[in-house]
Amino acid sequence: MEVNQQARCRELAKSSSFYSTVYSEIEEVGWDHLVRAGGDLSFLIFRVLDKKGRVHVMEIQLDKAYPRVPPMVSADVPYIFNLKWSMNSRLKNLVQQFEKHLEKLQGFWSTLDEIDRSLQIVDSKQASRAIPSRQIHVGNDCFIILFIDINDPRSLPECRFMGLGNTVNSLRKTWKRNVDKWERDKAFLENLECLLNTQLPRLADEETNNHLDECGICYAQYLPIGDELGPQTGSATDYTCENNSCSKAFHSMCLVDWLRSITTTRQSFNVLFGNCPYCSEPIAVKINATKN
Repeated sequence: MEVNQQARCRELAKSSSFYSTVYSEIEEVGWDHLVRAGGDLSFLIFRVLDKKGRVHVMEIQLDKAYPRVPPMVSADVPYIFNLKWSMNSRLKNLVQQFEKHLEKLQGFWSTLDEIDRSLQIVDSKQASRAIPSRQIHVGNDCFIILFIDINDPRSLPECRFMGLGNTVNSLRKTWKRNVDKWERDKAFLENLECLLNTQLPRLADEETNNHLDECGICYAQYLPIGDELGPQTGSATDYTCENNSCSKAFHSMCLVDWLRSITTTRQSFNVLFGNCPYCSEPIAVKINATKN
């Protein structure tokens, strides 16, 4: 989190019991886990790493009567856990419950990762970790929609076929004929190609890095249009964290501004060295991406 935001939270903590409570509980969780805090501290975003190093963002909405009123939680997960809350509960308890929830979903996400990193996904921008289905291109203008069982991701998925002509009919018949060949101990893609009796089109290298994501700092896909931004005006995200478990996208301009607010950032010539705001892995970005 930015140092100036932490200082702002510290000042707010002096003005009311609500702010003081929230400030102390953020400290318990750790400022390095806080991505963003709303102006009145009623909205918080924390980042949590699961056991596979995947970065997850949890949004928390706090009522002014907190902690008497339980917080509202949203996250990029297929379903939200049942929050256990009492008057003695704190934000750290909420984060711990979220971490346990993430543990239950590791197998599900590993299966999704296997699909997303290898096959040609239709509308891959919409293929989030919260959606248990994937529409996959299988060639010849044919597609399949797989529905992964969240609680048993290694089991045979439900499969729907889309397309015209004899090709899709042939694929459907082949799937039904081979359905008993599905083996839980096999890799998901190996099972899939076995049942379809065909090799599925793989994701080209250039497509792997061509997803247009919103910036992890300003939360927009494109920078505003204006003369003050110079050649960067209206530009899309152009920097991606190299940690494969994170891969968060940023505008270089936003990242430079963020790094400059962090006391541990180092500079060598026209390059800033620091850590990713989401996964804390080392990053380096050129300063010439800043505003004029």
